[in-house]
Amino acid sequence: MPKKLVIICLVNFLIAALMGLALRFSFIESIGINYRFLTHAHSHVAMLGWVYLMIYALFVHYFVPNKPKIFNHLFWLTEFAVIGMMLSFPFQGYAAISISFSTLHILSSYYFVYLIWKYYKTNATVSQKLVKTSLIFMVISTIGVWCLGPAVVTLGQTSAFYQIAIQFFLHFQFNGWFLIAVLAVFFHLLKIENSKVFKNFFWLLIVSTLLTFALPIQWFAPHKSLLWINGLGVILQIIALVKFFQLIKLNLKSMLNYKNKVVFYMYSFALLCFILKVAFQSLSILPELSQVVYNHRNFVIGFIHLLMLGVISGFLFAFILKSDLVRFSRPLYFGIYSFLLGFVFTELLLLIQGAMFYFGIGMLRHYYLLLFLFSILLPLGISFLLINVIKHNTYASKTSKTS
Repeated sequence: MPKKLVIICLVNFLIAALMGLALRFSFIESIGINYRFLTHAHSHVAMLGWVYLMIYALFVHYFVPNKPKIFNHLFWLTEFAVIGMMLSFPFQGYAAISISFSTLHILSSYYFVYLIWKYYKTNATVSQKLVKTSLIFMVISTIGVWCLGPAVVTLGQTSAFYQIAIQFFLHFQFNGWFLIAVLAVFFHLLKIENSKVFKNFFWLLIVSTLLTFALPIQWFAPHKSLLWINGLGVILQIIALVKFFQLIKLNLKSMLNYKNKVVFYMYSFALLCFILKVAFQSLSILPELSQVVYNHRNFVIGFIHLLMLGVISGFLFAFILKSDLVRFSRPLYFGIYSFLLGFVFTELLLLIQGAMFYFGIGMLRHYYLLLFLFSILLPLGISFLLINVIKHNTYASKTSKTS
């Protein structure tokens, strides 16, 4: 992967993490910035500046052999849109400037889909199916964004239409575009071949992704049929997880043969979070628990971070560590373990406090201070990885080389 692009992605991730740290500090002392506006900035930079652009770089690196210059130009245009959102959202929230940059990002993503479709070249059926499916989900997810304007004009921001449109975007971004995209790269690196097991996994994954959208609809437009639809989606998702491990078990030896075990540990971490993601989502099959999750923000934030930081970022970190962009050293290990510990401790705090709210116990002593202190480990870990990539100079300018 081109070093400059990975550095830009990590810088975006670091800025998003620092914004998240500021959000948690705001519960201790005032930071002089609108909390909701900064939340918008944090989420957009994390999703579109870190995950989206990192997947962009990975797709071009692994699946576009010739690499026309247009991909490089489009990357920087997309980064320009991210910077625009980074600077505008904290001070105005959703307004003319931030919406303009968001629109530019969406239009750029459409062009990216067109370019990948045009220049994609690989003989691997598995990678081809997953890459194209992830891109389709990305385009589908943006329908939710285009619905926000009409929803505000016709029914207002408190309407079910508006809330469902937001959930539509988030659900198919996280569970469709992001998740399937990292699995496409993962399967490519493991050299997973087309088989009956893969075909079963593929269709189970797609159908379960579609059906589990019934849960966020249920939150804002309750109906018993939605609970049954979500329940079916959850069952199919569990079966898909079983098929997933059937697929990769024969290729796990290649993961064990990496030069440094930290790569294997990072893959293991991402896979463990993937299992937990499916396990926690499976609890939504119980109506009482699904409503509890929605009513307690700690559970919602914890689940989003489990998917974004645990599963997706876990895989992305593993891909970076597997490349020739890093030099394994004590500072790098310190950074990786700092990130992992920060993730684990903050997730546990969110889970414990959410449970205490549910049982009416009240606040955990020094909860906000502890959450802030443990959150420091996240940007700290990202910083050490970023510095390692910047300082490592052994990368040859062979951007067409694949692993």
